[in-house]
Amino acid sequence: MHTVEQKLKERIKELTCLYEVTSLIVNSDYEQIEEVLRAIAACMQRAWQFNEETYVELKTPLTTIRTEKKAEEFVFLQSPIKVFNEERGYIKVGYPSPKYTPDDFLVEEKQLLDNICLEVGNLLERKEIKENQEAIRRQVEQGDRLRILGEITAGIAHELNTPLANILGFTELLKERVEGDSKAEKDLDKIITNTIFSREVVKKLMFFACEMPQERTSLNIVPVIEDAIDLLRTTLRQNDINCKLNTDKKEIVLKMDKIQLTQVLFNLIVNAIYFSPPQSTILVDVRENNGNVVLKISDEGSGIPKDKAETIFAPFFTTKPVGEGSGLGLSVVHGIVKSHQGTIGHAPNKPKGTIFTIKFPKTV
Repeated sequence: MHTVEQKLKERIKELTCLYEVTSLIVNSDYEQIEEVLRAIAACMQRAWQFNEETYVELKTPLTTIRTEKKAEEFVFLQSPIKVFNEERGYIKVGYPSPKYTPDDFLVEEKQLLDNICLEVGNLLERKEIKENQEAIRRQVEQGDRLRILGEITAGIAHELNTPLANILGFTELLKERVEGDSKAEKDLDKIITNTIFSREVVKKLMFFACEMPQERTSLNIVPVIEDAIDLLRTTLRQNDINCKLNTDKKEIVLKMDKIQLTQVLFNLIVNAIYFSPPQSTILVDVRENNGNVVLKISDEGSGIPKDKAETIFAPFFTTKPVGEGSGLGLSVVHGIVKSHQGTIGHAPNKPKGTIFTIKFPKTV
């Protein structure tokens, strides 16, 4: 039995612990949660009646904190940590066994443990809310940046079209005048090649900036896909790569812009060719599924690095060497798919490579 003085002493320890825990949580830095939880465990260790032998284990999705063990076996008092009413961890306090039994824990200690678990759960909730708010803020900022970038690129594209056309036209005329001069013809061919490349970049900028008008019609997309693959047969043959089309129907009707669908297919298949090894296969699979048309393009290449997975659709981002990619191909694809109310994602292929999956709703 505890004397009145002992009971009072224990109540003071418990209240002090609760005050310290509350102060730690109120003044906590969300970037230093582990330090806060470690301090809470130390406070709890001091608050229990046999504090010199008390062992505390605090487990959350972020980390697990354990105080020093003074024995091998323990009897425990345990309470769950709940975040948004979902159990995400626990705190348990132990005494060495068989020296102590569960009856040695005080009723007030159980109440204190429940209160601390509630406070820790509230702390984790606030941290999660703040992180969600930060994520939303970043998305809004990214959306604003992309909108501004779209306006800028549209203006740049319009300004570049005319001089590029002039360069190409005058270079062709100049090539006729220097006929027979192989060195000059070779230099002019380089100008023409680079001008055409620049014009293609401008065209992609126009797509990215949504400046290319859409002409949506109901069309059978299967022959459109077959034509796109046939147009790339030479490139496929040069790289010793095979491309197969799998479909469960010969007619899959979808309302969309035929040219933009071809642009999507070209970009994804050309990307797959670039990263695929010789004698590999690119598989194009198209199906109707639950009111959607699902288009999958899979390759056997090196795959997308994990640290690049979230940025591959960003404009001007490319994993290709300098001069071999504009960084606009996948952002153009993403823009076209979104403008048709579709979705696009990617996942690793097995045993290696990447699968791009596009879903278009048939109701649009």
